[in-house]
Amino acid sequence: MILADKIVNLRKRAGWSQEELAEKMGVSRQSISKWEGAQSVPDMNRILKLSEVFCVSTDYLLRDDIEEVPCIVNPLEEAEPLEDSKGETLIKVSLETANEYLEYCKKSSFSVAAGVMLCILSPILLIYLAAAGEMKKIPLTEDQGAMVGLIVMFCIVAAAVVIFIVNGHKGEPYEFLEKEPLDTEYGIDGMVRNKMKKYEKAHIMEFSTGVVLCIISCIPIFLVQLFYGDDDFLSVIAVGVLLMLVAIGVFFIVRTSIIWDGYQALLEEGDYTRIAKRREKSIGNIYWAIVVALYLFISFVTMKWGITWVIWPVAGILYSVVAVIYGNYCVGKEKR
Repeated sequence: MILADKIVNLRKRAGWSQEELAEKMGVSRQSISKWEGAQSVPDMNRILKLSEVFCVSTDYLLRDDIEEVPCIVNPLEEAEPLEDSKGETLIKVSLETANEYLEYCKKSSFSVAAGVMLCILSPILLIYLAAAGEMKKIPLTEDQGAMVGLIVMFCIVAAAVVIFIVNGHKGEPYEFLEKEPLDTEYGIDGMVRNKMKKYEKAHIMEFSTGVVLCIISCIPIFLVQLFYGDDDFLSVIAVGVLLMLVAIGVFFIVRTSIIWDGYQALLEEGDYTRIAKRREKSIGNIYWAIVVALYLFISFVTMKWGITWVIWPVAGILYSVVAVIYGNYCVGKEKR
């Protein structure tokens, strides 16, 4: 086992984030990240400091042939499940499980992203038929067009829900990777970081493309207003184009995010640090239950299903804000 993997394993066994280890070592988080990624090697003074922080010998850190952590507690306790500094039991993750999870993320990313895209596209026909019926452009009244569009919308949403349910069922065996503190086997961190590094450029490109498409999606409406003034029917078509651009953009964002999150979940980084997992257990379920209830209430009261979908991206942004505030509160409470 190389030094990089030993640092990762020891840090996770202690239940520390890279920031926490960096603080104890008196270095930057980037230095810890480089040590763990085998991009640089700590000097001898840092090696000595690491041995003190982790309570292991320098021989263990420097010699690749020593893979077992020297016993520093009662040997009888070695058979007990590992716990982090917060007293949480660490779940053992094998290399086989890690590879299966990454493969699941890769396969499910397309179908889940397609399901989200279908949800965004679902009201387009409803908007078009209702407007076309009102303007006498089709042999249907506004109410008849809206009813047909509503039926189609519910069918599309139902198909998307089936996709989510199927993928959720397939992902049940891996839920603990995203929710529980992990103790990964030797070699997993190096393997995941290697795959993550290879995928990084594609992730940035795909995510950026999705964001750009969402930003420019309003351009068709501006163009219609600029060249055709108050042409209501063209404005309706422009709204449909807007939704299509948003749907494609969100597809790219969701697809690449699922794959990227799979890497982060195994490394316990980003939104999957142990602090973030405890935060998710505390507020995640309650928050999203409220959002679902609010979405259904507003949608049924207003019957404007083509607009109320906006609640979801807004809720996603607000959740990030709430999570950060709650996370800072938890960190401050722990320090006190």
